[in-house]
Amino acid sequence: MKHALKIALYFGFFQVLMPIIGWLVVTSFSSYITEIDHWVAFVVLGFIGGKMIYGSLKKDKCEEEELDAEKVEKGSVCTKTLLMLAVATSIDALAVGVSFSFLNVAIFKSSVIIGCITFLISLFGVICGKKSGVLFQKKAEMLGGTILTLIGLKIFIEHTNIVTVFKVFK
Repeated sequence: MKHALKIALYFGFFQVLMPIIGWLVVTSFSSYITEIDHWVAFVVLGFIGGKMIYGSLKKDKCEEEELDAEKVEKGSVCTKTLLMLAVATSIDALAVGVSFSFLNVAIFKSSVIIGCITFLISLFGVICGKKSGVLFQKKAEMLGGTILTLIGLKIFIEHTNIVTVFKVFK
């Protein structure tokens, strides 16, 4: 439960923070943020998703080194990955904050609602994932990596004119 709360807090916190940041910097940087948010999300989610897929295909480091579970749980890699995931999945919330500023939405109230919903859904997802993870193990990691990669691709496609991208690579 401690780990589920930690994960839910990371995701919820960044879903609160990013729209507020987007709203605060809209007057100076709105054109820059909306131009690159999809690239950042695409690269970060693609990297993390690819890493998860790769990790699901190779032998687990814990199995190779036969480390005890407590030592693995306290590893800094988990927190670093969690931070990257929380930021990457909330990049588009930055653009939402920009949109909210144009629509005169109450940013703090809206952000707290978004963060609370994200917290609850993340908590529920981690608890369900923990219970089903025993059954699916590596398949769940591969599915999670695939989903993150597809989310990054979806964000990229929704915010990018594909014809322009292909012209850049000619």
